Amino acid sequence: MKIRAAALISSIVLMAGCQKKAEIIVTEKRELTSKDVKPKLFATSDQRFKNAQPSPVEGTPPPHWLVLPPSQFRLLNYRFGESGLGEVSVGLSAGTVKANADRWLRQFQLPPLDDAAFEKLRTIPLAGAQGVWLEASGDYESGMGAAGKPGYGLAGIIASVNGQILTVKMLGPKAEVEAERVELEKYAQTLRLTHAATPAPAPQP
Repeated sequence: MKIRAAALISSIVLMAGCQKKAEIIVTEKRELTSKDVKPKLFATSDQRFKNAQPSPVEGTPPPHWLVLPPSQFRLLNYRFGESGLGEVSVGLSAGTVKANADRWLRQFQLPPLDDAAFEKLRTIPLAGAQGVWLEASGDYESGMGAAGKPGYGLAGIIASVNGQILTVKMLGPKAEVEAERVELEKYAQTLRLTHAATPAPAPQP
């Protein structure tokens, strides 16, 4: 009896496995959404991050820079370098060109520029104006509660553009910043203001 019962169960399993599966046909349809659009190659920061407000400044970064979402203080935001610590930010700041330059220097425990030293700073084009080029290195302290970062470098441009202070700031390990200075200058020359914007409520970090 046990053998007969086992044979019967095996036959049922085999018959079930041989049955043809029912075909399911979907007849519903829906409207396409933005998620159905194919990703766009070489998209700008605004195109990549749909929730971000359109940036009042645009530029073309080097292809090896990683595009990040903008933030309260960074209208455009990038990462670079093998360490993953290099960063480039573009923002609008309050104050004057010299005040922002002195603030950047304070972050490296360096004294402010006197008028003569400020006048000797190199100038390069930035968004239709002339900006000052600033470099520093040493122990970097943002002054925003973060731990200090030794062996850091800074390169950046600050300009008064249509009554607004536009800043382009590169930070990271000193060797990586030095290796990217040429790319930073090329990038700065692609920047342009697309429309007027209110400066950030606090200085750009």
